Amino acid sequence: MPAIERKYFKMDSILLYVKESYNELLHKVTWPSFAELLNSTTVVLIASAIIAIVVLIMDAISKNVLKTVFELGL
Repeated sequence: MPAIERKYFKMDSILLYVKESYNELLHKVTWPSFAELLNSTTVVLIASAIIAIVVLIMDAISKNVLKTVFELGL
């Protein structure tokens, strides 16, 4: 197969992939409702806040432990 034909074959396969992906996004994907989206967003924000607080507490504890160790010269 000549190089030019292979190039067009690759472009055709890429174009087919894009068309099929677009069709799937429009007709086969079930998108969440606005209420479901808000609920999921709320869950993610609360979980992120909890994780941030846990990391903050762990950081403060390790800071105080290391400060004490270095002050005592251990």
